Amino acid sequence: MTKSNLVLIRHGQSEWNKKNLFTGWKDPELTEQGIEEAIQAGNQLKQSNIKFDVMFTSDLFRAQETGRLILEQMNQTDIATIKDQSLNERNYGELAGLNKDDARKKWGEEQVHIWRRSFDVPPPGGESLKNTAERVLPYFESKILPEVIKGKNILIAAHGNSLRALVMKLEDISPDEIVKLEIATGDPLMYECSEGKIQRTV
Repeated sequence: MTKSNLVLIRHGQSEWNKKNLFTGWKDPELTEQGIEEAIQAGNQLKQSNIKFDVMFTSDLFRAQETGRLILEQMNQTDIATIKDQSLNERNYGELAGLNKDDARKKWGEEQVHIWRRSFDVPPPGGESLKNTAERVLPYFESKILPEVIKGKNILIAAHGNSLRALVMKLEDISPDEIVKLEIATGDPLMYECSEGKIQRTV
């Protein structure tokens, strides 16, 4: 019986996370704390003795660097790394680069909350979580899932909303519930695949 592992990780804290800015497709670097979170995640995963076959990551530096630091801690920097825009964070459109408190002053607390936490209402010029899922899930189903089912151990280093879309599918969570899910920076979500079924282990 072929068993494989799928590990999802949100990038470590970025400079814009620290400043409370909407980030989306903007590309800030990791903070010192973010680097430390990635290193700690690598050490945690090292204890699991998983040997990854492939890392999938987004087109954005903060996710790529988090994945690189994890693999460095695990002495697995020689594995294939596939970068794709499909795994990018949700595009926040006109909100990108704005301080979240300033956005609330401009558009109102309730409207910003709807943009941030509704499933299908996008901010101006941006994506909703539904839009994000519509690009993340086809990519996952066509490029990543077949590898997991074949028995390969896969690491996905990505973003809060692209990972929410994946967790929604993997754990069969409703749209109403998934918007409430908080995914911490640098905290691995671990799944095991056996006989084509994927289950959360950590």
